[in-house]
Amino acid sequence: MRLLSPVAVFIVLTLMPPLGHAGSEQVIEVGKFSSAQEGTALPSGWRPLTFPKIPRHTRYEAVKEGETTVVRATSEAAASGLVHEVKVDLREYPILRWRWKVLNVISKGDVRTKQGDDYAARIYITFEYDPEKVDFSTKVKYRMGRLLFGDIPIAAINYIWENRTSQGTIVDSIYTDRSKLIVVESGRDHAGLWIEEERNVYEDYKKAFGEEPPLVNGVAIMTDTDNTGEKVIAYYGDIVFKSGQ
Repeated sequence: MRLLSPVAVFIVLTLMPPLGHAGSEQVIEVGKFSSAQEGTALPSGWRPLTFPKIPRHTRYEAVKEGETTVVRATSEAAASGLVHEVKVDLREYPILRWRWKVLNVISKGDVRTKQGDDYAARIYITFEYDPEKVDFSTKVKYRMGRLLFGDIPIAAINYIWENRTSQGTIVDSIYTDRSKLIVVESGRDHAGLWIEEERNVYEDYKKAFGEEPPLVNGVAIMTDTDNTGEKVIAYYGDIVFKSGQ
């Protein structure tokens, strides 16, 4: 096999698109909403996430907030999200960073009940199935889930803006213990303000599931009010994974 000369290697590396940098940190840009075009067209690389039994969908659109483009979500007795497929090894890129704002919280929201299972804002992380990293009972449940629902993630973490539950609380989803909800913001004190968030997803996964995380295979944003029937407006800024170095 012919080897590239040092000059050729330099040229190839120079032309390769970078992952991105923040100082000495390397980042994977998941949601570059700030570069989206204003309007109802979806941000590049993102697609709708809808559910068969929920006819009313949250409306997402790119809007200007000051000089920056962000995604605005408006939900009125509705539920849907936007999802972006991405592969991330949390051993290399453990930190998730984003910013968001809600104009109001969901008064009837309650993370522990089906009737209150609505969130003004949510960042949803899904994980790839790796049969070598799960026990037998989890494999069985996963296979049954695939028969019922098709291609599903093996696990999920939801970072949520809740109404009444304390920040830092980790709760099983009311539908499955393979989906964990982590309360990042709670209550109305910060409503109307842009909040910068940063989470170590690698550590959150180990704490929530008690095992090493598989690869991330998707990130979604979601604002939903289908269970409570309320109306809420939320905004999402850029989303990145970073190396943490």
